[in-house]
This record gives sequence, structure tokens and C-alpha cells, in this order.
Amino acid sequence: MNIAPSKPAVWVNTPQGLIEAFQALEFQPRIAVDTESNSLFSYQEKVCLIQISSPETDYVFDPFEFDDLSLLGNLFKNPKQEKIFHASEYDLICLKRDYHFTFENIFDTMIAARILGAPQVGLGSLLQKYFEITLDKKYQRANWGLRPLPPEMLDYARLDTFYLFKLRDILESELTTHALLDLAIEDFFNACKAAGHANGNGHDACWKLAGSSHPDPRQVTILNELCAYRDEQAKKADLPHFKILSNDMLVNVSIHRPTTLDELSLVPHFSEKLVKRHGVGLIRAVARGETAPLVMRAKNPRPDDAFIARIECLKDWRKNTAKKLAVESDVVLPREMLEQIASANPASKPELKLAMSNSPIRYKKFGSLILKELKKTENP
Repeated sequence: MNIAPSKPAVWVNTPQGLIEAFQALEFQPRIAVDTESNSLFSYQEKVCLIQISSPETDYVFDPFEFDDLSLLGNLFKNPKQEKIFHASEYDLICLKRDYHFTFENIFDTMIAARILGAPQVGLGSLLQKYFEITLDKKYQRANWGLRPLPPEMLDYARLDTFYLFKLRDILESELTTHALLDLAIEDFFNACKAAGHANGNGHDACWKLAGSSHPDPRQVTILNELCAYRDEQAKKADLPHFKILSNDMLVNVSIHRPTTLDELSLVPHFSEKLVKRHGVGLIRAVARGETAPLVMRAKNPRPDDAFIARIECLKDWRKNTAKKLAVESDVVLPREMLEQIASANPASKPELKLAMSNSPIRYKKFGSLILKELKKTENP
């Protein structure tokens, strides 16, 4: 199917251009939205492009050129205008984090495809399936912070919104046919609540790097100092952590605990270049870790046996139900909701309805079945 763009995208990087684009978009019943960020190239990830399409025109906004993007925020929070995304969670997190936007009335084509049980839900896979279009993903991991942006990257970026209108209509039709549209609408509504997380480039993730096998606390304390050193270097260079030193490198250093540059050079994957660049700093970090107060893992209380029994019972029911519906398990019951129900331990429909207040459609579809499963875990 040949539905390629017939005219160039509009590059928006001036106040007047922003006003004109907003005026062209504000009364559209639907717009398609996507973003590009630079997490692979910067210490603090930030939104580098905002793509917004109408059925007639594709706009690509350069957020670096604006101190105020509230006009776009007016589009995103308008409940009367549908915003079409593919895999909205990351886009919403980034836009909320960087601009404090709020969102209402979205349609997420990836969520729709998952609810329909599609085996592959990436945008490229869906466009191939429905339109026999093959997206060139050449620039998927490109540096979107480049300026000026090469024309071929601009053309690439606009395609992530250009096709969403036709894809959205097909998926809505299939959801309606399979009586799943109400469930999708519920998930679209809940997707709008995604939190705008701060950039996570701190150095407090030593336990995550060390793993869950309860390693030596002194080793973890050394690893914590190594993470702090890497974070400092990444901030100075304005690069992501992995472009300074990999997680595996830090873990290996914490295990070998070198005290000299010669010992550091024997640690796996440490080239002469890396030893020259980071050797002194790493040796000093190891030394600090050898004498610093031990970093201890916070202990979470073990759930009681009854709670665990409810969790396992609901997981088994969810798995079997998902298999019958040919969807992923979390389409039937998201993990957070499963845990919330198990924690609340509802004994009646009103109690379960309260525990599932964020998902009235799932309560309507599955509430009686969930209560039946929970009764199996009651003590005789």
C-alpha cells in the first residue's frame, strides 16, 4: 500500500512558527504525537524533538529553541482532542519530566495491539502487517540532539506519527469487533497518569549492579564509591554512564579491589587506555570504599504466607485466562493491580470494586471470577 508522505514535514523552531502550528492543530479532532530523546548521548536525557501530525501536515518542533512550549501543553491537556501515540509511556514520562505537561484523551496503538493479542507490537511490525510498509530504523539510536538536524533524520522522525491515523482506525475497528474497546479505553485513560520521573543518573544503584545474591557488604561499599566516581566523570563529560565505564567494569573492580595501577590493568576488560584515563580515580574510589561505613541493603519485611498464597492464586488464574484470550497476562490483570487486590484481600464485591477502582472495566469483566479464586485461598 502506497501511503507515503506527499509533502515535506514542517520544521518549527521560531515563536511565529509555533503559533502558526498551534493554530493549525488546535481544532483538529485528532493529532498524532511522538518524541525523540538523547539518552544514549547525554548525562541528563532530554527531549530533543516533538513530532505532532494532523492528517494534512507533519510538524517537527525543536524544543531547544523555545523557553515556553505551553501552547503544545494546551493541545495535550485538551480532553476533546484525541492524541494518538505508539508506546506512549516513555513519551509521556519525558514530556512530563521536561515540561510538566498533562495529558488527556490518548489512543495508544501499542496498547491496542497488545490487547488484541498481536504477537509483535512494535510500530514497524504493525505497519508491515497492515500496510506492507517497511520502516527503515537506521536512525533509531541516532543522536537527536544534533543541530542542524540532517534532512534525512527529519524525514525519519516524521514517519513515527504520519502513519498513526490509519493504524489507529484499523485497531479501533478490531477492538470493537472483539468487544475489547472498553478495556483499551480504560488503559488509555490510565496511561495518561504516567509519572514524569526525574533523570536517574545518581550513584545510588550499587545494589542493583551488585545483583540480588547478597554479596559482601564491603564489596558493595566499594562499588558504591566506584559508582560515585563514574557519575562525577559522566556529569563532567555530559555523557551517559555507560560511555564512561560499563556496569560490568565497575563490578569487576569491586571484586578485585586493586590497590595499584598494575593490579587494575589485570582486571578483565581494562585496556591500557582506560587505566590511563581512569586508573587514579578508580584506585582512590576503591580506597575510600575500603574504609567507608558499610552500605547495607534495606530489608523489606517478608509478606505473610496468606498474601503469597493469594498472589500465586491470582497469577495462575491470570495466566490461564490470558491463554484463553490469547493475550499477555498483564492485559488481563496488570501486576500492580494484582498485588493491590492480594494486599486488600477483599471478601465481597464492594471491597473488590474499591480495590479495582482504577479499573472498573476489568472489575466488570473479571470481578466475580477473581472473588471466586480468592475464596480458594481462605482457611477451611
